[in-house]
Amino acid sequence: MNSVIKILIVEDAPAFTAQLQELLEKEEDFQIVGYSSGEEEETLEIVCKKSPDIVLIDLHSGDSPQDGIQLSRRLRRETDVKTLLLLEDRDPGLIIRAFREGFASICLFRNQQCSLLTATVRVLAQGSTAQEYISTFLAMDYLSKAETSVFWLMMGQDVGLKSAPKTIANQKRRVMRKLGLKNQEELCHVFRLFQEDGKEKH
Repeated sequence: MNSVIKILIVEDAPAFTAQLQELLEKEEDFQIVGYSSGEEEETLEIVCKKSPDIVLIDLHSGDSPQDGIQLSRRLRRETDVKTLLLLEDRDPGLIIRAFREGFASICLFRNQQCSLLTATVRVLAQGSTAQEYISTFLAMDYLSKAETSVFWLMMGQDVGLKSAPKTIANQKRRVMRKLGLKNQEELCHVFRLFQEDGKEKH
């Protein structure tokens, strides 16, 4: 873990942004490297320039929670940043979409920010969390058993597949299509925790 945890805040309400800033800046090992209103290109540009460890996204910023989920998805597909999503309420459908569609690293309810936010940021920066595994396996839930084996092959695991190369190539395309990813690079960004652990999860 870096000695300083760099954080980007995505929030369009000035009052709530100020609350988050005040809370996070109390921690000596936290550094807020920027702010974004949630526009995708703007946020991605800041991430590429400032290299935050964590992007804190308020799902109730912007026009709808789906905007924040799509932003999280794009950041996770195109960079190695982790995303921490703040939710207003305990809507199970929204939580599942945040993990399955947004590839969120972790979710937290907004009313718990004071007691849990700083600790959650620190734990998330230290390594993989249980919520990160929930997120990744929810995303993989679309895959069949055969496709899951090919997924592990694509992640560099030795799964002992005996299928013909053409069959494996077709299954790889299906894996990418079901996960909504464009290429191997995006796959490695989203499922980076498996490579970092260096352990077989299949």
